[in-house]
Order: sequence, then structure tokens, then C-alpha cells
Amino acid sequence: METLGQIPIQSILFFVLYGVTGVVPLLAALYLLLCPVNAIAPGVTPPVRLRRWTAAFFGVTTLAHVWWLLFYIYSGNLNSAGYLVLAMLDFVLLFVTFAGMLLAMLQDRRRKVWPAMVAVMPFVLIAGAYIIFHIDWILQTAAGYLLLLGLIFTGYMIFSIRQYGRWLNDNYADLENKRVWLCQAVALGCMLLFMLYVLATDIVLIWLVHIIELVIVVLLLWRVESLPRLETLAKEPSTPLASRRGDGGEALTTIDLDQIEQLLKKYCVAQQIYLQHDLMLEELAQAIGTNRSYLSQYFSRQGITYNIYINNLRINHFISRCRELTAAGQDIPIQQLSLESGFGSYRTFSRAFLLRTGQSVTAWMNGGGNI
Repeated sequence: METLGQIPIQSILFFVLYGVTGVVPLLAALYLLLCPVNAIAPGVTPPVRLRRWTAAFFGVTTLAHVWWLLFYIYSGNLNSAGYLVLAMLDFVLLFVTFAGMLLAMLQDRRRKVWPAMVAVMPFVLIAGAYIIFHIDWILQTAAGYLLLLGLIFTGYMIFSIRQYGRWLNDNYADLENKRVWLCQAVALGCMLLFMLYVLATDIVLIWLVHIIELVIVVLLLWRVESLPRLETLAKEPSTPLASRRGDGGEALTTIDLDQIEQLLKKYCVAQQIYLQHDLMLEELAQAIGTNRSYLSQYFSRQGITYNIYINNLRINHFISRCRELTAAGQDIPIQQLSLESGFGSYRTFSRAFLLRTGQSVTAWMNGGGNI
């Protein structure tokens, strides 16, 4: 039996890293399941479904570390049926919980996870056939199917993320902390790297995957806790809301673009509703006396999104206030004015200003405030 001094330092460091990558997701899973308070982003209420799927993914990650450690301690035979069963179990559980987590991030509608469960069944059958017959081409088929499944899922997620992004632009004026594309891209990249890890034996790649695993756990935990729970607006109301009426006293029951335009000027622009933070399309529709379907169609026919409409009004308000302060000979507190104009952060304001005017805030100020 080897003493500690006889074990190569590389092996000791790897087992330390292996232990850390097993404990960190376990702690993250326990936090998501047992901690009712958001300790990472206080004030944000994340989706419960997303929290549970992420905890399941972290839990499976920890279990995978445990059963592989036990395997190498008591067997270590890479040609045994036990190794193949664990590899199959590893992939199936990680892929399903991973898919459930990423799908739960997209809150435009409730996407089902059962197709991912069905999609792994052929892999289970192919891998089972290899366990029984030990024919090389069956193993190659299983590996090929695994990579194909990863590519198909990646393609589907890219399409779904684009759908989610359009939904955000069509329904929310403030997109701060609502976007998920960066986290999804990193997670999908790590999924493909994990598949290469399953198929490879390069020790450098194995080290790299474990280091990236720590990064992805931290990133996912932050994204889950900082992502606010959004209203799912997939179903349209059967009748228009009537908190306000048309100018003639009638409720808006048909799409009248001119009438909606006048109501927006009367209730949104004149009353400066657009200065409200996190103003939703549903809320604006209710304020002017129609439903969000009609209002959404109005913006669509104008060739803009709801997000662009509201932010353009906010930029116009900011420009107007800047000119008022300039005329009065007062200093212009840009960041404060951006928040007063309805933006949740200066970064969001800067992006919207550039999109609206074609120049940065600094360039506009240096140019004398001319558009």
C-alpha cells in the first residue's frame, strides 16, 4: 500500500480538485433547496421551477463524483460492465437535469422536459447493446449519437433563446437581469466539453473540465438567484381590459391603430407612465383600456418592439431634462437623470441611448446636446 509520500503530487492535487468539484455543487444544491431567502441577490424572487431543476442538476453532479470515486477505489476496470453502466447513468441523469435547468430559465412559456427524457432512450438502448455484445461499432454508434444529441439540443436552445429574447423585447421595458443568453451559451459550451471529456482520456482535458465545472456551478448559481420570476404571458385574455375607455366612452373591442396611438399619447406620454420602472406591456395595455394582444399588434405594425417604444420615450425625456438644466445654467447629473427617466441602471440607459441616437452619451454631451 502506498504511503502519502509515495503518491505523486499531481495525483494528490487532482483528488483535491475532484473533492472540491464534488462538494461545491452539493452545497449549492442544499442552498437552493433549503434556503428560502435569496442570499446572493436580495430582493430578487427567482422562479421556483428553475431553483428545483438547478438543485437537481447540482445534486446529480455530486452523486456522479461519489459513484466514480467509489468505482475507481473498488474496481477501476474500464472494460467492466460496471464502468459502462455508470457512464450511461452519468450521461442520462446529467443531460435530463441539465436540459430541465436551461429550459426553466426561459420563462416565455413552460417548456416540457419529457422530450429530453425520450431523446436519451436510444442512447440507453445502444449502450445496453454494447454492454451485452461488446462490439466496437456499437460503441462508436453510441458515441456518435451522444454528440448528435448534444448538437441537436444546442441548436434547439439557440432557437429557444432567440424566442425568449423577442418575448422580452415585446413585453418588458426593462431587460436588466432578464437576459440569459450569456449563461446559456457558457452552459451549452460546457455541455459539449463534457461530452468530449466522456470520450477522451487526455489528462489535460480532464483537469480542464473539472476546473470549468467549478466555474459553471458558480455562474449558474448566480444566474438562478439573480434572474427574477417573470410573468408568463402565453395566454391572451379573451376580452379586452377596460380600465380606460375610448374617447367616445366605448371599450376598445377592435384593433384601431389610430385610436390606440391617441390613447398612448393621452395616457402614456402625457401622464409619463413610461417613467415607471419595470413597466410591462400588460400594465400599459390595462392603463389605456385595451389588451396586450392589440397593443402588441400595434407596435408590430409600427415596426418596433414595446421595449424600443418605452425606451425612446425615456431617452426623449432625458434629452428634454438635459436641455432644461442647460438653459437654467445648472449642472447635469447624467446618472441621476437616467434613473429619473425610468431606466433601472446607467448601463441599460447607455445602450438605449446609443440605439436611439446613434452616438454615446458622452459624445452627445460633448457635441452640445444636439441630435
